[in-house]
Amino acid sequence: MELKLPIEISRGYSSVSQQIRVMTETWVSRFIFCPNCGNNLCNFEKNKPVADFFCSRCLEEYELKAKKEKFGKKIVDGAYDSMIGRLNAYNNPNFFFLAYENTSLEVKNFLAIPNYLFTPGIIEIRKPLNPTARRAGWVGCNIIMEDIPEFGKIYYVQNGVMKNKNDVLNRWSKTSFLKNTHDIEIKGWLLDVLVCVEKIKKKEFSLEEMYVYESYLKAKHPANNNIQAKIRQQLQFLRDKNILEFVGRGKYRMTNDFS
Repeated sequence: MELKLPIEISRGYSSVSQQIRVMTETWVSRFIFCPNCGNNLCNFEKNKPVADFFCSRCLEEYELKAKKEKFGKKIVDGAYDSMIGRLNAYNNPNFFFLAYENTSLEVKNFLAIPNYLFTPGIIEIRKPLNPTARRAGWVGCNIIMEDIPEFGKIYYVQNGVMKNKNDVLNRWSKTSFLKNTHDIEIKGWLLDVLVCVEKIKKKEFSLEEMYVYESYLKAKHPANNNIQAKIRQQLQFLRDKNILEFVGRGKYRMTNDFS
């Protein structure tokens, strides 16, 4: 895999945004495989309203978002209403995120996030555009990256280091139990509890350490009045899916390191 973006492909494009778009899309076409099945990816025709790539074998679709330097806590996305509508659509694409170094144009981080890890809880509404703006009143959104568990961030390249293909496929496969979890509330609870597990930053942790995040989870799920019981329920579910291992006396262990 070549980490430098193909500068030669951008000749003939006048705007920087067009140059970056064609370079990043070409790089993905050349080097990135489908994380679901390992097959090569195909480009959609230009001006596809949602996705940029698809897999001809498993039919998964992918939308690419690229930015210079590194990913922050938030990534700017498009229209809020459109994004929320897509979360329940049958063809909601998975996401590719690419971060490149601005001077060398080398890919520093590239990751995939499955579409079933996206819930309304990680989408932040932005303020409407000012009345004087060309698209006055338009409402955009942000993707809150820190609310997506590391478990669901499947890196091909991390801090300039390439990952093994089998590792990428195995990491993706590990998340697949969420694909059949169609209830948005249930899925939201699972993902929020996973984020709390990762915040502890220990491979083995206790229920007491999880209860520290009771107020955090209450803020995300204000209608629930028994947060501790809900935490235990989600930990048991994650144990049944082999994401966690129960080691006794209120203690659990992560089965993999997803950091």
